[in-house]
Amino acid sequence: MKNRRSVVFNVFLYVFLGIWALFVLFPFYWMILSSLKSYSAYTSEYVPRFFTLHPTFQNYIDAFTTVNLGRYLFNTLIFTVITTLLMIVVIVFAAYGFARLNFRGKNLVFTIFLSMMMIPNELLVITNYVTITNMNLRNSFLGLILPSVSSVFFIYLLKENFEQVPDELYYAAKVDGTSDFKYMWKVMLPICRPTLVTVTILKVIECWNSYIWPRLVTDDPAYYLVSNGIQEIRENGFGRENIPAMMAAVVVISIPLILLFLIFRKKIMSGVSRGGTKG
Repeated sequence: MKNRRSVVFNVFLYVFLGIWALFVLFPFYWMILSSLKSYSAYTSEYVPRFFTLHPTFQNYIDAFTTVNLGRYLFNTLIFTVITTLLMIVVIVFAAYGFARLNFRGKNLVFTIFLSMMMIPNELLVITNYVTITNMNLRNSFLGLILPSVSSVFFIYLLKENFEQVPDELYYAAKVDGTSDFKYMWKVMLPICRPTLVTVTILKVIECWNSYIWPRLVTDDPAYYLVSNGIQEIRENGFGRENIPAMMAAVVVISIPLILLFLIFRKKIMSGVSRGGTKG
C-alpha cells in the first residue's frame, strides 16, 4: 500500500513538473519559431501557428547586416569581462577582511555595510548617475563599469563561505609565517572555488542583462550594450512591425546566457547552497 502511494505521488509529481516545464519553455520555443518565419509568413497568420514548414535564416543574417548587432555584442563582452574580473577582486578582499581579519568596529562596519542592501536601487542609480556625470564619464566604458564593481550580497555570500574554513588552518599558516594574502590565495580561494564560480556566473548574467544603467549613461551607439541595443534595433533598425527579425536578434543575444546556465547549472546550485550553510 505504501509503495502504491509512493508510485502515485511520483507520477503526479512528474506530470505536474512536465506541465510546468512546458509553460516555462514555451516562450523560448515561440521566440525561436518566430525568428524562423519570414516577415510575410508571420504577418499573414491571422491565427498563430505553432510550427512552420518553410523556416528561413534570413532574419539572423539581417540581425548582423541591417543593424550593428556585432558591435553591441562586442561592447557587452568587454563590459561583462572587465566588470566581473574587477568585482571578483573587490569582493574577495572585502569578504576575507570581514571573515578573517580582526579590527576595531568590524561588526559595526559590516552591519552598516549590510544595511546598504535595504537602500532602493533607484536611489543608488540616481547617486551613481550624478557622480559619473560630474566626472565626465558618460559614454565611456569606465562610466559603465565603475558602479558595478562591487556587490554587498556577493561579499556577504563569500564571507559566510570563508568563515566555514576551519580556524586551525589559518593559525597553522600563521605559525609557518604565511602572509594573509598568500593564505587567502593558496588556501581560502581553492576551498571556496564553487562559491567563486557561482558568483562569477551570476555576475556575468547580471552584466549581460543590464539595462537601466547603460541606458542612462550612454546615448552614443558606439557604447551600446545588447540590452539597450535591442531598443535601438526596434526603433531605428528593423522597425516595430518586423517581429521575426527582432526575435532573431533576441535569440542571438540569449544564446550565450542559456549555454552558460546549462553548462554550469550544477555549480550555481551547489555554490549558493554551500554559501548559505553554516557549520
